[in-house]
Amino acid sequence: MCKDLQKKPELVAPAGNWSSLSGAVRSGADALYFGVKGLNMRQGADNFDVMEMEKIMGFLRESGRKGYLALNVMVYDGEIAKVREILRHAKKAGIDAVIAWDAAVIRMAREEDITVHLSTQASVSNFEALRVYNELGASRIVLARESSLKDIKSIVRGIKENGIACGIETFVHGAMCLSLSGRCLLSHETFLKSANRGECLQPCRREYTIKDKDGECEYVLGEDHILSAKDLCTIDFLDELIVSGVEAFKIEGRNRPPEYVAEATAVYREGIDLFFEGALTVKKKEDMKDRLSRTFNRGFTSGFYFGRPPDAEGDVPRGYEKTYLGEVIKFYKKIGVAEVSLMTGDLAEGDKMLITGKKTPASFLNVKEMEIEHMPVKRVKKGERAGIKLSFAVRPGDKVFVWREK
Repeated sequence: MCKDLQKKPELVAPAGNWSSLSGAVRSGADALYFGVKGLNMRQGADNFDVMEMEKIMGFLRESGRKGYLALNVMVYDGEIAKVREILRHAKKAGIDAVIAWDAAVIRMAREEDITVHLSTQASVSNFEALRVYNELGASRIVLARESSLKDIKSIVRGIKENGIACGIETFVHGAMCLSLSGRCLLSHETFLKSANRGECLQPCRREYTIKDKDGECEYVLGEDHILSAKDLCTIDFLDELIVSGVEAFKIEGRNRPPEYVAEATAVYREGIDLFFEGALTVKKKEDMKDRLSRTFNRGFTSGFYFGRPPDAEGDVPRGYEKTYLGEVIKFYKKIGVAEVSLMTGDLAEGDKMLITGKKTPASFLNVKEMEIEHMPVKRVKKGERAGIKLSFAVRPGDKVFVWREK
């Protein structure tokens, strides 16, 4: 397909807090998806108060971005009034769409005249299912994680041939669940924390001991977690996804740290833009995948895009170690210097430093200039305070980390 006729897919990034939100905007996301406290699929994230939605949407509007409210949990009968209240606030805030899969939420959102995007929780993996949900009011379908590239092309073809006003969205990067599109009962059965309510404690990620009944041997399953899926990464075939006709690319990660969200968003932004410039080469893909490997990951897989994932596909180990050092005490804006207190370790000239906070996007810096009492130093020790020259603004209370490759 000619790139001039191909529509550029929307890049949708996760936001579990303000730092991730602002970082994703700065990294080039077209839209952000977030949840409010109480009813969303990432209860472990910081999340936002329902009253913050107007502020969020104001910030996104100023940045020329869209905002989607994730309201994709299973809803109980006693929570209907709460859902209505959240949707009223969403309507007032000017939310661009609600991500849902509970039929009650879909109906109530349509009553408020709010656009509905169907969550991957609905496990839509064929055209006929898409047609049903579109008739219920969904204008975009986030396909099941198990959909292959072949399935996607077939569904897109069905949409075009039948003249249906419905787009599809797929995940391009991030954690993959052991179960079908996240519909898992393991956490609930073990800890009474339901994955379908956003409370999953991820018991599949833990280390287990297996013993034979006769007591003659036992095995520790830790390094190779038999239940823990690798992370999805589609950089290697991003061009194929673009030409398939997918309307939006989603990055998973509302529970991930802000620096992960910022870097993953920046990489996929670059990849999409390079494709439309005719410059997405194999070498560029390799470089971008290397960058992604330096953020938190469990090894990479192409997921189900080419069929059932191979058992040992694309093993990429976690490539960094993030260590908490201390916090920002004061920031001198005029000279671009932060006074930093080191509480747990040392910081040396040349180290890669990460600073992030509730309202400060995750930002990296290779340390070049440090002073203690106006005297240049090459190392600051645990327990000391130092002035560090920065190329970005920070706030008192922001957390300081050192970022070292393993």
